[in-house]
Amino acid sequence: MTVKRQKKERKPIILNAFDMATPGLQSPGLWKHPKDKSRDYNTIEYWTNLAQLLERGKFNALFIADVLGPYDVYNGPRNLTAAAKAGAQWPINEPSAVIPAMAAVTKNLSFAVTASTISEAPYHFARRLATLDHLTKGRVGWNIVSSYLDTASRNLLNGEPLPPHDERYEKAQEYLEVIYQLFLSSWADDAVKLDVKKGVFADPERIREINYDGKHYKVPGPFISEPNPYQRLPVILQAGASTKGLEYAAKNAEAVFINGMTPEGLKTKIDKLNDLIKKNGRNPDDVKKVQLVTVIVAPTHEEAIEKFNDIKQYADAEGAQALFGGWTGINLGEYEWDQKLDEVESNAVKSMAEMWTKPFPGDPPDLEKTRAYIADKVSVGGSGVLFIGTPEEVADEIENWVDISGIDGFNFTYAVTPGTFEDIVDLLVPELQRRGLVWKDYPKEGLSFRENLYGIDREDATYLKPDHPAYNLRWKKGESREEFEEKLNKALKDNFGIV
Repeated sequence: MTVKRQKKERKPIILNAFDMATPGLQSPGLWKHPKDKSRDYNTIEYWTNLAQLLERGKFNALFIADVLGPYDVYNGPRNLTAAAKAGAQWPINEPSAVIPAMAAVTKNLSFAVTASTISEAPYHFARRLATLDHLTKGRVGWNIVSSYLDTASRNLLNGEPLPPHDERYEKAQEYLEVIYQLFLSSWADDAVKLDVKKGVFADPERIREINYDGKHYKVPGPFISEPNPYQRLPVILQAGASTKGLEYAAKNAEAVFINGMTPEGLKTKIDKLNDLIKKNGRNPDDVKKVQLVTVIVAPTHEEAIEKFNDIKQYADAEGAQALFGGWTGINLGEYEWDQKLDEVESNAVKSMAEMWTKPFPGDPPDLEKTRAYIADKVSVGGSGVLFIGTPEEVADEIENWVDISGIDGFNFTYAVTPGTFEDIVDLLVPELQRRGLVWKDYPKEGLSFRENLYGIDREDATYLKPDHPAYNLRWKKGESREEFEEKLNKALKDNFGIV
């Protein structure tokens, strides 16, 4: 007898793709698969074809990850052998360069670009970010990371080691405050006049210095880029899930990349984050949470298993262990194959180290997180979860995670590209649409990123929600300098402790 699943009222989830300008993102070694095109990551066509495919599938955004050095912890120190042989996030190109090309062949797909707060001065980065947001007509978001690789710090910080974890977030907060003020507080909304008769492009009286004077950054301004009429500030995303990372997200983020290996374990993280969001005077619904997932889907269960087995034979266990070492700071080469991992104090991704060394809610009681277990799990799917099955089976799994954890959406990454994304668009998305889990179409043409994230049913839908701490940093049209600076000084004091 067939048991009918009870139909529930659903709201559309966030449907993101997750990629990286590298031959091996989350499933190292699969560049060897005869159908994989990740080797073409350094061509324009790879990215424009992907963007058009994702827009056909009604994806909200393409989330582009980044790192700034090789993974050299495994069998290290400073040993990049495994990463280089497997192509495990090495080599890697700068992620933002391809965004204008993708924007030129799409109208509604948004783009989240990852950039580290240790990579360049905030003033310089702000101009790059503003340029991207202008060229895409407001379809850009910034995924803020504070970096976790010593290989990056050695090359970016004059050979110095990566600062301690908590200090990185302290500096990242100042960095973001500079970005807020450059984008929102330096030019008034109506500073650009384009007055042909008077010969005035921009009114200098509607432009001001920000004079940011922090512990780590001193930036006088004014901002070098004019305001974007499509989206005054790019969407703020964040990917850290340590205690400090969650605090940072609760204060600043509009969307958070948060991972769990079980829906119960993910729920504990989301509940903790929601409590912190409330303490910051914000609505938890205003901070969207997305989970990383790899999907192997086929018309029948047997075909899905066959597809997985075919993929698995190309996976690189050495490359998987290299990725794991970079993420956690744990050198798996120091462990026997069947040895359980110890809890460690790491300066890398603290939440990742804890996820792989501590028991998590929903874990089987007899689960042994050994070197062998980790090498196998990471080899296909990386740091996320793996769903295998028919469209109905995978959709059931997605519904289960949504119901138990409260997750708002998923970053779908690939095993084989573009094949994994094609299967999602052609097989999985129609089933998710049938269940009300994915919208049938974009609500309008020419969506900004913020509209893609929150919808269009509010006034000023392209701008921050009113409970965001940076909301009142914006110099609005018609406000005098005196009126604005009085409002600004109060907002800086109340929300950022800046006097």
